[in-house]
Amino acid sequence: MSNAEWELQRAIYQALAADAAVKAEIGDPPRIYDDPPDDAVFPYMTLGEARARDWRGVDGGLEHEVRFHVFSRYAGRREVKRIMGAVYDALHDATLTLVGHRLVNIRFVFGDAFRRQDGETYQGAIRFRAVTEPE
Repeated sequence: MSNAEWELQRAIYQALAADAAVKAEIGDPPRIYDDPPDDAVFPYMTLGEARARDWRGVDGGLEHEVRFHVFSRYAGRREVKRIMGAVYDALHDATLTLVGHRLVNIRFVFGDAFRRQDGETYQGAIRFRAVTEPE
C-alpha cells in the first residue's frame, strides 16, 4: 500500500514542479514543500494530509485523498486562488505515471481560501481524490 502512496506523491510533485502555470505563480523552481523551512518565501505551497483506503472490488486498488495548502501574504485571496487554479489545471484529470501502479483517475474535490488568524497570511486548501491499482 505505501508504495502506491509514495508513487502517487512523487508523480504529483513532478507534475506540479514541471507545470509552467504553477511555476509562474510560486517560482521556478516552484516553492512546493513537504515541510517548509522557517524562512520560506511567500507564496508557497505544501503537501498536506494524505489518506488512502481500500478500493473495493480491485485487489490492491486504493482510493487516495490528497490535500495541498497554499500560503500567501498578498493583500486578499487573489494570489491564493490563482495558485489553486494552476494546481487544479495541472492535476484534475491528469495522466500521471506511477512505477508499479496505474493511476485510474485524479479529480478535484474542493478548494477553500481564508485569512489566517495572524491577519496577514491567506491560506488555501485544495483536495483531490485519486484512484490507483497495481499494474
